[in-house]
Amino acid sequence: MTHLFRLKLLALAISSTLITACGDAETNIVEKDPIEVPDDSGDDHDHDHDDGYTIDSMGRLAVLAADSNEANIFDLDDNSLLETFSLIHDSSSLNVSPSYRYAVIANRSQDYLGFIDGGLWREDHGEHLHDYKQGPAFSDYELTTGSRPTHIVKHDGQMAVFYDGNADAGTVASVEVLTDNDIANETETLAGIQYDINMHGVAEPRGEHLVATLRRADSESTSNAKILPDQVGVFHLHDGEYELEQTFEVTCPDLHGAAQNHDYVAFGCGDGVLVAHQHDDEYHAEKIANIDALGDTRIGTLYGHEGSESFIAIASGVFVSINPSEAEMEVLEWQLDEGASAVSYSFSASGEHFLVLDSLGFLNVLEAHEHDGHMHWELAGKVDITEEDVTTMPEGMNFSMTVSQNSEFAYVADPIAQHILKVHIEDLEIEGDLELTFAPSAITWLGIAEESDDHDH
Repeated sequence: MTHLFRLKLLALAISSTLITACGDAETNIVEKDPIEVPDDSGDDHDHDHDDGYTIDSMGRLAVLAADSNEANIFDLDDNSLLETFSLIHDSSSLNVSPSYRYAVIANRSQDYLGFIDGGLWREDHGEHLHDYKQGPAFSDYELTTGSRPTHIVKHDGQMAVFYDGNADAGTVASVEVLTDNDIANETETLAGIQYDINMHGVAEPRGEHLVATLRRADSESTSNAKILPDQVGVFHLHDGEYELEQTFEVTCPDLHGAAQNHDYVAFGCGDGVLVAHQHDDEYHAEKIANIDALGDTRIGTLYGHEGSESFIAIASGVFVSINPSEAEMEVLEWQLDEGASAVSYSFSASGEHFLVLDSLGFLNVLEAHEHDGHMHWELAGKVDITEEDVTTMPEGMNFSMTVSQNSEFAYVADPIAQHILKVHIEDLEIEGDLELTFAPSAITWLGIAEESDDHDH
């Protein structure tokens, strides 16, 4: 049975351990150098290494303010405001580094990527894992040599930044691949790809490989919009440089959107989904054709997770699941309510749930169930995250969401009410409320992610 949980803010009992954020820009952390945190016998969370080197923390939130050019870092353990930073450029977007230490500030029009150190990170010291905690800080490290950074993709500790290039300015597309260590060490020269033409493309980092788009000459391309690539290649890292080793014969016209899980890399095409399966250093690619239910629409957005066998794809607001091992595509039984549009998507940290935040103020939580040997996504429930009139949403703004990587919580920002709600994904309950003094335009979780099994690619 689907359960509908409606928010009653006036009746919401906030735990006394949650402190309402005051909006003060002063930092509340006194440690300036990384410190070792001793073992806490009252640890509420399970860790693999209870040896005095790990930190028990819910993490931190980076929040962009809509009415000012500022980024705010909050401590999720007590909801205190740790620091406020003035950004260099207006209208920047917010992302997160592959190991969740840094908030990534991207500005496409200014050819700029900057980084804010959230202050929580983990290092592998061989015999043990060592956690560190310090105050947030704006990094001196910047990426400014690429043209129009657009698609930022993270996977397994790596991040690929795809630069579209600009035909009017005569700049070409390129890719840079980096890790949190590259940001910390301010690596001057990053491995990547330099194309000879501009394109609106994407690259998926996968260990020593980079599975990335290729744009052919307009006379050869099968894309209707020629700036969109229609081929995919596999690049292999050799001596610090990526070299093209394989080009898939299967074409992908009007390619847009990509994702991967443990076994497959998927790309959205005008006529279906291209899926590539890795066998050692070789990849086999095939096309899963669009089903009749999609009509003339194309899949332009894909989401994947290491712990999920299937991908979630969106075609003009229609949600479908992609099962690459069975080469199957099916429309989800659940779809958005009439009048609603999706404003944010995410898998949970475990990959057991897929979250869709909609414009009417509902957090829709889907979970996978096996039936007749096949996995199907069904609605587990929905949470009403606002009592405000959604028609009063400030112009150009929307609800936004981020997901914790060390617990089953989602954080939902409401620009109308100017607060952030802490939602338990499995229980479908709101468990906290972080009050703001500004309208939040974007949020992302920072911290020490829960350890997962190593994967060989």
